[in-house]
Amino acid sequence: MREISLRCDPYLVNTRITPNQLTYLMVVAGILAGAALLVPGLTGALLGAVLIQLYLLLDCVDGEVARWRGQTSITGVYLDRVGHYLCEAALLVGFGVRAADVFHQEGDSTNWMWAFLGTLAALGAILIKAETDLVDVARARSGLPAVKDEAATPRSSGIALARKAAAALKFHRLVGGVEASLVILLVALLDLTRGDLFFTRLGVAVLAAIAIVQTLLHLVSILASSRLK
Repeated sequence: MREISLRCDPYLVNTRITPNQLTYLMVVAGILAGAALLVPGLTGALLGAVLIQLYLLLDCVDGEVARWRGQTSITGVYLDRVGHYLCEAALLVGFGVRAADVFHQEGDSTNWMWAFLGTLAALGAILIKAETDLVDVARARSGLPAVKDEAATPRSSGIALARKAAAALKFHRLVGGVEASLVILLVALLDLTRGDLFFTRLGVAVLAAIAIVQTLLHLVSILASSRLK
């Protein structure tokens, strides 16, 4: 996406649009991606994936324009972080509601368990980010400097090995906005072969499980490292 965003930057730096306004547009695109999943069938999944790519593009452009103009700010960093929280949560909640099939219910057939699982996945995705961000909060409130990269290595060799294995498999990335949108598009394509929402519902369950497991593992990794020392 950087190859595309760097080509867009020259057209934006001389306009009146501010980096923070670009961040707001990023948030709108991400939330709309979650809302797009309420459109049934492949159309909704495809629209959601396209909007997430726009979200990613704007996520690149806002920072690049800010640095180009020398307009970087703490407010911009804060808005960017909040935007990631909102957009990734919106996508996963939208995925759960999509699996619940709320607009095609017959009688009491709507299964809100899938919407709950999607919301659970969204909560996990937010908590994973919060666990990382709260390290800086805890250190700042204790008068400590920003954490260094090497402090992320767990003190226990067993946990360090497990952390490396998890990083190599990259399964935790499936609850990220870009990767999740591609999973959603894939299961929508698979659902076409069955004519139901089997794969969508399977995908929601898998992402919820990954989010829960990763939330716990990430917390253990932080507590077992030197990041809070």
